[in-house]
Amino acid sequence: MELDRRLLLAHSAAYTLSVLAGLMVVIPLALNGSDFKGRCVLFSQGFWRTENVTGSAEKAEWVSRLIVQEWGPSAACQFPTFVGVFTVLYGAAQGWRSIFYLHRRHDDTLFSAFLTVLLSLCVLFLSGGASVTFTLGLLSWCNTVTDRGARTYSCAEAQSVPMYLDVDTSSFYTELTTAQASLWCVTALWLSHAVLSFLRLYHSHSQKIRGPCLSREKELLLGGATVESSVPHPDPQGTPGVFI
Repeated sequence: MELDRRLLLAHSAAYTLSVLAGLMVVIPLALNGSDFKGRCVLFSQGFWRTENVTGSAEKAEWVSRLIVQEWGPSAACQFPTFVGVFTVLYGAAQGWRSIFYLHRRHDDTLFSAFLTVLLSLCVLFLSGGASVTFTLGLLSWCNTVTDRGARTYSCAEAQSVPMYLDVDTSSFYTELTTAQASLWCVTALWLSHAVLSFLRLYHSHSQKIRGPCLSREKELLLGGATVESSVPHPDPQGTPGVFI
């Protein structure tokens, strides 16, 4: 298999994986947004407070309730969601395009390949920033629900602890960690897109430069062979001998 087709096949596989990873970012975030009624838990601030739920001093029943002072900014959840949605749409479109090119034995032009490299680098930085932001936001929320390590349970176990909020907290850790891992996978895949796009651009550029040179060398070789065949060679039998 030729090098350009191998690169195109690898890029098609990377686009397919990007679609799957992007869906694994979008779906858990959508479920988490539904559970928390559109609120973003990333970078949320709060504290635990012990309250008497009965209101009676004689039959007091004390419970620990999480008081959320401020929910996280919506942009903290919208940014990784945008990266996931864009990755799904772009990966699906480019994956279909790569399969079409494989079938037609065609490849991008130099200008199109250059734009693909630039776009891959830009989205790589965006997805990397979204991954770091998401990780820091999740760490902030885990510090809140575990009271900065003062509680006896971990952040993973906190989703089974009643927080007495008006939202569903039974699966927040599973949803957020799935989205976090998938977001880092998306970042790694965008790095692979950038590398593969650059290799395809370099290969196409080399082919463009090498093509005219090979044509000129072929013409020179053919021209030299024609000239050589047109030069008459002396006949050794027609040459008179000299006897002494």
